[in-house]
Amino acid sequence: MFRHVRTKPLVVLWAAMAAAWGIAVGSQGSDEPPAITANEAIRRLRDGNTRYVLGKSIHPDSGAARRRATSEHGQHPFATVLGCSDSRVPVELLFDQGIGDLFVVRVAGNVCNLDEAGSIEYGTDHLGTPLLVVLGHTQCGAVTAVATGAELHGNIAPLAGSIRPAVAKAQETHPELRGADLIPAAIEANVWQAIEDLLRRSPLVSSRVREEKLKIVGAIYDLESGRVKWLGEHPRQKSLLGDRSAPSQEGSPKKPVQPGKHPAAPQHGES
Repeated sequence: MFRHVRTKPLVVLWAAMAAAWGIAVGSQGSDEPPAITANEAIRRLRDGNTRYVLGKSIHPDSGAARRRATSEHGQHPFATVLGCSDSRVPVELLFDQGIGDLFVVRVAGNVCNLDEAGSIEYGTDHLGTPLLVVLGHTQCGAVTAVATGAELHGNIAPLAGSIRPAVAKAQETHPELRGADLIPAAIEANVWQAIEDLLRRSPLVSSRVREEKLKIVGAIYDLESGRVKWLGEHPRQKSLLGDRSAPSQEGSPKKPVQPGKHPAAPQHGES
């Protein structure tokens, strides 16, 4: 399919993307050591969220000097975040971070399909962030729609197909729950589903995790309290890194991955 594509236009396109996203081609690659470790990045996010919850945000890296520095010297975020498009989940604000601190990918339901995977690869590989956070949130409308069987229209319906496996897993794990009672469990399962789909879709990201250049953790933001609950790494990460099968997608010509029961996630507490 790609045999007739000429190399030069692709190089020009890549250079244009890199310039637009604030980094010169070749100025930072996947082999450069990150400025901080993944655990240090988590600590910064935890500390920022604590300040936010307590009403003591300091709004770092938000002034004219920071705008000028990132414009002149490019972006060097310390974490990539896959979050929901919900307007009540302002990622930089809830982690009390500023301009150039986080590489944020937002999509309804924090699902991970082709576009999201590509964006995450840019943040984790090209920009070299040592941490990826998949951030779900309470009262997620996309997950709620699937869990309650709401009627969906337009392009929302195929997007919801990425959430259905998570709802099925939540139902299997919690057969006593139905409808609205199932939503919290489905929201957590959807975080794990996004990580699964990413690891199955992106050999590049999987390779970085295997090489311990990248850590992926799940988290859930509480709309009411503002607090982020940290879920830790996927409980089946080791087996997923060895799984080369395609991600589960409704309507895909490939055989979907059968829903399986998630083991209980390791408890890391709240920030």
